[in-house]
Amino acid sequence: MLMPKKVKHRKWHKGRKRGQGIATRSNALSFGSYGLKSIEHGWITARQIEAARRAMTHYIKRGGKIWIRIFPDKPVTQKGAEVPMGGGKGAPEYYVAVIKPGTVMFEMEGVDLEKAREAMRLAGHKLSVKTKFIVKD
Repeated sequence: MLMPKKVKHRKWHKGRKRGQGIATRSNALSFGSYGLKSIEHGWITARQIEAARRAMTHYIKRGGKIWIRIFPDKPVTQKGAEVPMGGGKGAPEYYVAVIKPGTVMFEMEGVDLEKAREAMRLAGHKLSVKTKFIVKD
């Protein structure tokens, strides 16, 4: 699974302005001919990214190339079950990628349109945000 090798700060704040704004970077295809673009806000976990990657790879049967354009670098903390109030913040449990509407999450090259569309559809079902299939002009 994807996660940072080293981090400057082990625990992050959630962020005050969650669910606002649209993507101003990584909002266009850069590497492949086909892409999967988000159309809503959300956090995508490292497990979801891996599940989507495996679904695409399995469908295209090692043909073509896939690029993952997002990286889970935000730690999400959790306290243990039945821990009393106080005692500080919990330990980092997993990592997420913050997604804005318009972010291109995956790109694909080297397969035909129908195969790419179906592979991206399968990958989109593994993610927690609504997605859209896009094609390079």
